Amino acid sequence: MQPGTKPKASHLKLMEGVRPSRVNRDAPKPRPVRPVCPGWLMDEAKDEWRRVVPELDRVGVLTTVDMAALAGYCQAYARWQQSEQVIEKEGATYESETQTGGLMIRARPEVRIAQVYLAHMRSFCAEFGLTPSSRERLTVPDLTDDDEGSMID
Repeated sequence: MQPGTKPKASHLKLMEGVRPSRVNRDAPKPRPVRPVCPGWLMDEAKDEWRRVVPELDRVGVLTTVDMAALAGYCQAYARWQQSEQVIEKEGATYESETQTGGLMIRARPEVRIAQVYLAHMRSFCAEFGLTPSSRERLTVPDLTDDDEGSMID
């Protein structure tokens, strides 16, 4: 594998309107089946799974092998949410005593934890078309569904 921009999935290329001649016709094509939510996910992660999976399935993004990546996104979301709740309750900083007896303002560890999980979420979001910019590059067939919660409206 060569360094550089990672290759994009063939179905995403087609959704973006790339010429069919530039699509790898020999790429693996997993079955388009909605993955099952893993029981080990945190409750907040399961909630996020239930929020995003129906819409991702509706627009035809999910396959049977996407469970791990989607679980990673949902778990990162739950950990980010937990960290943000601590920051909201406790603040972003705290005071600690130095060796000389003075006080020092330090960043709460949850601030860094939240940043790390937000970065993980952004990466997963781009893979599934969960951000405005990643959706802007895609086109999907007319799905004539009047759901108000649609992620592609």
